[in-house]
Amino acid sequence: MKNIISIGWNSWLKGHKESILLFDSIAAASEIAFMLNGQWDGCNGVIMAKCDEVAVNTVTKLLEAAWCYQGASKAVLDRVATDEILCRYAMGEKIFINANLRCAVLPSAKLSEINLSYAKLSWADLSQANLSKADLTAADLSEANLSGADLSKAYLMRANLKGADLQLADMRGANLSSANLSEVNLTDADLTGANLSLADLRGANFNFCNLSGANLTGAKLIESDLAFAKHN
Repeated sequence: MKNIISIGWNSWLKGHKESILLFDSIAAASEIAFMLNGQWDGCNGVIMAKCDEVAVNTVTKLLEAAWCYQGASKAVLDRVATDEILCRYAMGEKIFINANLRCAVLPSAKLSEINLSYAKLSWADLSQANLSKADLTAADLSEANLSGADLSKAYLMRANLKGADLQLADMRGANLSSANLSEVNLTDADLTGANLSLADLRGANFNFCNLSGANLTGAKLIESDLAFAKHN
């Protein structure tokens, strides 16, 4: 899986020569960061000041792990089937960090409090899904269908929601700080009390969107886009 390191890291690394390596498990990333004196990101990525591919290949062979550079065309994590997610969630498992669910079909799924941080959910159908209090930190939800979804009190910090459909979505109290919401459809969405500080809202459709009590501090937006939003 590529591009799972947070947007904040990408900004911090701009202009630097460090390499970001992605591994096929969180455990492998943690072990290899320790063995090669790298910086583990808490997920399946490791920042290396200087990448010695011979050393990386040696330790990954010992650990029976797979790796690639961030942005590489190949994926190192297998795609998770939607039935598998639903089954494991029903059995009480809620942690699916880095899950590859691109184009997943999960309409009306009941997934409250699930942890999908850093997950790939671009083009996924999550319409009418219950994602209340879900952890979607730095998840890729670009072009996803979240119309009518319950995202109340969800954590969406640094999430990429560019081009997503969020019309009629319940996002009351959601944390969307530093999230990318450019070109998002927020028609009739409820963002009462949501944290949108430093979010990119340029080109978003706010028609009849409820922004009462929302925090827009430092948000990137075009004032005229808010003309038809509700503020009371």
